[in-house]
Amino acid sequence: MIPISYVELTVLDLVSAKAFYAAAFDWTFNDYGPGYAGIRSADGDTEVGGLALGDVVTPGGPLVLLEADDLAATRHAIETAGGVAHELIAYPGGQRFEFTDPSGNRLGVFRSAHD
Repeated sequence: MIPISYVELTVLDLVSAKAFYAAAFDWTFNDYGPGYAGIRSADGDTEVGGLALGDVVTPGGPLVLLEADDLAATRHAIETAGGVAHELIAYPGGQRFEFTDPSGNRLGVFRSAHD
């Protein structure tokens, strides 16, 4: 089973979004530059999501991310099941790819560099 691990919200103004979520829910963040802030877990040891600066908010809501140990096998399973996997990209914490399910929902799968 591959669980939901991370939810990424696209925001139009990162500073305002961080202020909103901090005030509304007492969220704290890890800053990764001017375009991204990770949402710290309640214990502060990990992250449960992120705020990604974007030009538009994608219809359908936030990007739900799944964590997998084997990205190639997961990509194959998605495609075999009828999904469309997109390009694998590297980021400072690891690698990920996004995919669309047969209904058109966009999700992502990642593997941390420290795993």
